Order: sequence, then structure tokens, then C-alpha cells
Amino acid sequence: MPLGAQISHMLHARGVRHIFGIPGVHNQEMYRGIEQAGLTHILARHEQGAGFMADGYARASGQPGVAYVITGPGLCNIMTPMGQGYSDSVPMLVISSCLDETAARQGQLHQMRDQEGAAATVSDWSHTAHDAGSAYQLIDRALTEFQTARKRPKHLQVPIARLEAPAPPPPAQTQAPSPVGATPAQAAILRDRLADAKRPLFIFGGGAAPQQRLMQPEHMAPGQPADWLEGFLALKAASFTTYAGRGVIPADAPLHFGAMLARPESAEVIASADLVVAVGTTLSEVDLWRSHLGHLAELVRVDIDPEMLSDAQRAGVKLQADAHTLLMDAFATALTPKSGWTESEVAQATTRWRAQIDAERPGIVPLCDALAEVMVPEMMVFSDMTQFAYAAKEVINMARPGHWHHPFGFGTLGYALPAAIGGAVARPGKPTLCIIGDYGLQYTMMELATAVELALPLPVLLWDNGKLGEIEASMVAAQIAPNAVIQQNPDFLKLAEAFGAHATQPETLGDMQAAIKEALKADRPTIIRVTPAIRP
Repeated sequence: MPLGAQISHMLHARGVRHIFGIPGVHNQEMYRGIEQAGLTHILARHEQGAGFMADGYARASGQPGVAYVITGPGLCNIMTPMGQGYSDSVPMLVISSCLDETAARQGQLHQMRDQEGAAATVSDWSHTAHDAGSAYQLIDRALTEFQTARKRPKHLQVPIARLEAPAPPPPAQTQAPSPVGATPAQAAILRDRLADAKRPLFIFGGGAAPQQRLMQPEHMAPGQPADWLEGFLALKAASFTTYAGRGVIPADAPLHFGAMLARPESAEVIASADLVVAVGTTLSEVDLWRSHLGHLAELVRVDIDPEMLSDAQRAGVKLQADAHTLLMDAFATALTPKSGWTESEVAQATTRWRAQIDAERPGIVPLCDALAEVMVPEMMVFSDMTQFAYAAKEVINMARPGHWHHPFGFGTLGYALPAAIGGAVARPGKPTLCIIGDYGLQYTMMELATAVELALPLPVLLWDNGKLGEIEASMVAAQIAPNAVIQQNPDFLKLAEAFGAHATQPETLGDMQAAIKEALKADRPTIIRVTPAIRP
């Protein structure tokens, strides 16, 4: 078979079941016999949508999201999702065609000066396979690194002539590599530090969520704790999570401050600890919104990525290890409970911070509370860059880790709708919710057609305040006269219906809750338009 067809067969043999993309004359060989290979192709309306769908699929399933795109503009269009996946540690494999020769020939269709180099700026690596053996080796390399290192997008491009040429079958799959774990010595270091502390504080990121639990096996009861959690709670240490780490610690844990690291006062809380342990988190700007964590005591970092162990936070103890494995070892036997934290100080702080969030974004916290009441434990949420989501990430607690996904680092608008489509494809029959703003929806609204084609029961909760509210507030705070923050929106309900979707505008919070429940049972996606005029 031609190499393009062999690649699809190889991916299926390696466990891939879905491909996201758009065919074109330059990558059509990758579509030869794609169904024969056993793959299901999800047709996006724009390569950016295909990339976000692959991102959402990967986050929801824990498996790589794979996309096929064409030379030139196809790759350029998917680079924004690749950048988002890079910042958020998402396993994406983007396979594109490329021109056979670009130095001696000019004016070719879809020609770029350095396509491989362009993709390298938003991926872990970007390489060209000049023959079948190289293509097979690079695919296996990507899949291996997804299992053994920090998960980040990879780009493989193949010259068009090579895709069209006959190629031998790919080699048989070898034994899967062993994932990176942790050593007993590393766990002993953490236990020794905890033995001497009286007021320890943990910060859990998305890396602390066991990857095998992201799909939440059916035999696991909702809210069933991780196997290290009982020992951690018995320690009576205080804790925060990052936004990505929500659900790692139960929301009702009495010494848990929640996902409120971005509250300025959290720096004072962290400074009062006599030991700080950061587990599976980059402690990035979008986690803290300040340059320094605030710790005065020793900082222990646990991370699979060595780059995180030597960042500006200057950890005193650096443990390169899989976070979940190390926690299992560290809490395998009981530690002496600590008495330095009180439930009242945690409760007072979180109550105060919630009031701050309500004051910063008036009217949104009640919306978040109403949404939380209809969120079942298995629901997976994909949110966009919108004020609704900014408040929700701090005040809505999660029953399970890895069930709320947001474009944290790169911070691109338009992420939520296509990512939610990918997430729904990965979890058929399980509830998925999209939260998006009026401006962000206009970036990728065309992907609603894909959701209609797939008959996905997807509620799309649209926060429509008719403006770029967060930018307006930032301009006012900086004493800049608000400019270019008010836009003319379309009639979203009619537009949704034009795509073949359902559409509704609830008048009360109760109506919104009913609309979400109904949308989860529908035969297609539903736009649920919510405005600041909604009543209690």
C-alpha cells in the first residue's frame, strides 16, 4: 500500500481509533483506506477546530489525540491548538504532508519557507520523514514519549511523493515502555521532611491526578479516593490545588483551601507554612498571577519534568518522579498527624475569598452555584476564556480529577466548543458540557456543524454580555478608556438553528438548570444563551 495508507493502519495497530482533520489534495493519500484501517475520521470545519478536538479527546481519554492536516495553511491553522496543547501537557500527534522541494522551486501550492521549523515553535518536536522507515520510527517515538515523559504535542510531516509511493508494512508493535515511577528513596525524603514539619502545606496540580483514573472505570464509585488520599487526609496537612488539579482533594476536606492560589492573600497563607510541597504542577503565572509562590519555608517539588525542578521558585528539594507513584509510596504507612492548621482558619479564608470573587464579577457566582447543582460527578466540562469560566474555576468544586478542562497557559479563545466535541467523542454516553463566551464562540462556531453531524447531546452554555468584559475591566483598572471591547453579536439562537442545533434562552437560573438537563438528553447540541439579565 502507499505510505499514506500504511500510516493509518499503523496507528490503528498502536491503539488509535479516531482521527480529527480535513482532507485536501496534499494529504489525500492519508485518507486512502482510512475506514479499512479501522479508524473513525471526525471532519472538522477548520484545522483549528480539528486541533482543539484532538486536544479535548486526549484530555478526556488519556490517549493521544491525532490530527491529519494539509501542507501550509492546514498546518498553520492547527498551530494554535498545538501551542495550547504544549502549555497544558496534552498528548497530540499532528501528521501533515509537506512539499517535496522548497529551495529550488517557488510558487507552489501551500508553500512555506520552513514548515518544519514553524511547527517546532509550538510542539515538543517537529521532524520530516523522508522514507517509510523514518515515518514508522517517529510515530513510535511519539507514542513512547507520551507514555514515559511529559505529554506534549509532536509534529510529523511526510513529503507528498513519499505518501503516494508504495511502502512496506510498519513493524510489529513492541512491548509498551514502562512509565516513569518513583523510588522508595524519593518517598523517604518526603516522609522525612513531613516528620519534622508542624504546619505542612501541599499544592496539587494536574500531574497529581492518576492518569488511569481519567476515564473513571465503571467499577469505581463516584468520589472514590485515590489510594494515597486516606493517608494524606490523616496527616492533617493543609492543601491547595491549581485549576487543573481540582478534584484531586475532596472539596469537603476540612483543611483544603480549594483552587484559590490566585487570591493575593494566598501568599500569606503559604508564607505561614513550615514546609511547602508542590506536586505535579508548574506553579505558572496562570496558576498564581504573581511571580513568587510566597513560601518562606523549604519548598519540595515533585514533578516528572526536570525543567520544573529548577524554575524561579527555587525548590530546596527536587524529586523527579511520577507524582501519583511517589504519593502512593509516601503515604503507604501512616504519618504522625499535624496540629498546626485549624479548620476555622481555612473556612474563614475561603469564605472571604469567595466574597471577593463575587465582588469582582458581580452576578456570576450565583450562576456558578446554579450550574454546580446540576453537575453530576461523571460530567466533563470544557471551558473557554470567558468571565463565567474565570469565576467558575475558583468556586465550583469537582468530584473527580481531570474532569474540567480549560485553555490555561496559551489562553486561546474558541477552545471550548471543539474541545468539548473531542471530549464527547472520547466518552460516548457520558455527560459533557461546554462553557463559552459570546466572543470566543465566534472563533469556532462553525464546529457546531460537526457536533450536529455526530448527534452529540452537548449543552453549550453561552455567556453573552455583549462585550469583552474582562478586557474592559482590565482597561478601566489601568486607567485606559475602554476601546474596541463592544461588538455587534449575531442572533446566536437563530444561528444555532441554522446549523441544525437546538437553541434556548432561559429567563431564570432554574430555567437554565432545566435546559442543561434537557440538553444532556437531546439528539443534537443545544446552545443555551445566558445573559446578565437572567433572574434568580
